[in-house]
Amino acid sequence: MPEKAVLVVSFGTSHLDTLEKTIVPIEGDIAAALPDRTLRRAFTSGMILRKLERRDGLHIDNVPQALERLAGEGVRDVTVQPTHIMNGEEYDKLLAQAEPFRGQFGRLAIGRPLLSTEEDYRETAQALLEVLPERESGTALLFMGHGTEHFANSAYCQLEYLLHDLGRTDVLVGTVEGYPGFGEALRRLAERPEVRRMVLYPLMVVAGDHAKNDLAGPEPDSWRSQLEAKGYEVSCVLSGLGEYPGIRRVFVRHALEAAEDGAK
Repeated sequence: MPEKAVLVVSFGTSHLDTLEKTIVPIEGDIAAALPDRTLRRAFTSGMILRKLERRDGLHIDNVPQALERLAGEGVRDVTVQPTHIMNGEEYDKLLAQAEPFRGQFGRLAIGRPLLSTEEDYRETAQALLEVLPERESGTALLFMGHGTEHFANSAYCQLEYLLHDLGRTDVLVGTVEGYPGFGEALRRLAERPEVRRMVLYPLMVVAGDHAKNDLAGPEPDSWRSQLEAKGYEVSCVLSGLGEYPGIRRVFVRHALEAAEDGAK
């Protein structure tokens, strides 16, 4: 009977290809760093959980189900590590769902999302620089984040600002549902008439629907199509952040800190 567990919580994805390339490696790295804990998985998106169950017959626990299961198995010490990017709505939901279970464990610790402290931003920026191509005249790189109405949305601007401070003013960040949006990214591009080539990246843990459709899809309203219509030469790198070793290292550090420093 395991006494300790680490529950890795993701928003989730219905794209099994990117699941294997992103969430699974994050979970594997965390499990390797915490070998005395049994590894479990939960997703926070009910829509994705229902789709996986209906389409693939694949059941994945949500957070209450996973914690109920662990308590029923007699686990006494649980570290919960999210793979969320920011301290936004999904992280708030995770905290709210976990709180009622605190009394069922001797210890319940919850780790931080990717972008929480200044150290996190710097480590994340360096992780991106490890995988980005060298700066090239006439080329700009544009990341697509999800965006949110939550006040944590400011994380996108802070990350872009830090990348600029590190010398990569060729990197821009836009979001699907927040600020800066695609319109703001286009306006900043208009200030750089020398840029004629664009490389697009998802700024999301998984490269799922938003990456494959909103970013790189053939529809006229995708970011790729809109940029091509404006005369840019566009290429896309459809790698989720979970594929980058440096990003996974941040999540591992947060899991270790939560496991070692006590419950929040």
